[in-house]
Amino acid sequence: MNTSSANDSLNIAKSKLLEPWNITENLIINAINDIITKNVDYADMYFQHSSQESWGLEEGIVKNGNFSISNGVGIRALSGEKTAFAYSDSLSYEDIINSAKTVRSINNSGTNSSKIYIPPSREYRSNSLYGNCSPMDSMETSQKIFLLEKIEMMARRLSTNISQVMASLSSERDIVIIAGSDGRFISDVRPLVRVSITVIAESNGRREIGRSGGGARADLLYFSDEILMGYVKQAVNEALINLEAISAPAGEMTVVLGNGWPGILLHEAVGHGLEGDFNRKGSSVFSGRIGEKVASKGVTVIDDGTIPNRRGSLNVDDEGNITKKNVLIEDGVLKGYMQDIMNSNLMGVLPTGNGRRESFAHIPLPRMTNTYMLGGTNNPKEIISSVKKGLYAVNFSGGQVDITSGKFVFSASEAYIIENGKITNPVKGATLIGNGLDVMQQISMIGNDSVLDSGVGVCGKDGQNVPVGVGMPTIRIDKLTVGGTV
Repeated sequence: MNTSSANDSLNIAKSKLLEPWNITENLIINAINDIITKNVDYADMYFQHSSQESWGLEEGIVKNGNFSISNGVGIRALSGEKTAFAYSDSLSYEDIINSAKTVRSINNSGTNSSKIYIPPSREYRSNSLYGNCSPMDSMETSQKIFLLEKIEMMARRLSTNISQVMASLSSERDIVIIAGSDGRFISDVRPLVRVSITVIAESNGRREIGRSGGGARADLLYFSDEILMGYVKQAVNEALINLEAISAPAGEMTVVLGNGWPGILLHEAVGHGLEGDFNRKGSSVFSGRIGEKVASKGVTVIDDGTIPNRRGSLNVDDEGNITKKNVLIEDGVLKGYMQDIMNSNLMGVLPTGNGRRESFAHIPLPRMTNTYMLGGTNNPKEIISSVKKGLYAVNFSGGQVDITSGKFVFSASEAYIIENGKITNPVKGATLIGNGLDVMQQISMIGNDSVLDSGVGVCGKDGQNVPVGVGMPTIRIDKLTVGGTV
């Protein structure tokens, strides 16, 4: 693991965010203090320097390359349940002061609905989960182009049925400083890289798509030939399998979910319902159920922002709180929610390191990091062999969930029929329809093969997108509605 000290991170952050504009820590503290009035319980500033680069290959040619840099600061004041927020894409001290005045005036125009609770013992130390590297500088331009061309060569060598390959390579580096009215002044340097692959296979007039990819909080050298071949094989296999797929059956049946990326169902159908804001407002199906049985025995769900180099991990969250390994459900019993500063304070608990924002132009919200289910004792083959007739869903292409009711719909991009304990025909058009709370109580077997996804997750909430990780073992769901085509 490539790690570096908090001092290195702070020096880099100051050189990018403060020194070019002659801004000092004292000036920031004074600006925050100017926001604090009798109506303001807490105020903070989030400085961000972001550099991003992307390359795309299509029809055997690298057709596009983009590079961008942005700077800005978001300024927030909390008063009970009320948030006053302003941001500036200029880091001049004059613009920062003007934004701070705007926040103060917005806040003073309202009334305080409830006094915020500031718990003691906040943790200001930082994890050390990834290095301070600049991913886009870890390869020459020619090497990046060759990497994409290599992906195409790998895909076409695997099958003559591959008619088209599209691949993209992206890298970014976010440098942030978080300063708060409680004295925090914390920095973080966050690398992130990703490869995305789409292939089209054709046979007998039929065309099918396969997708794959992955990434990490690392530099571009993370993408070894072995890792790239793993992505390519997955995309090609998915496309070729779907060329042979028959129409999916419909009705209520036993469903087996594969390990890894199918954890996206857990993320959407359960994870969002365990975020603090929904539960404080009583709008989640899990609201007020701490200590109650909400899943089958043996089901343990974790949100862990501390896994080294993982896509969803952070040294500190976007409010400056150290990320943690939070047990959400333990052996079927609900243990807690994911919290940011505002919602945790209003609920009288400590933050869990889950305050996240897309950028300086957005307010923090309680969000997931890497959310997964722990493995059990069953061999995956044993789980398959236990099913007389059902569906085996290996991969998903998308879905949606209603937080209040817990109802979800997910589309399987790779799935198979199970007959008499054996995997038989691949199927197309399978959708899983259910309720997150109900499904968690229908889990009867848990595999010993829990893994995280390859590093492609993006989570959307209130118009904000953030990188996340998901994962799970192979599981058996005794009863679930499958929407098919026959």
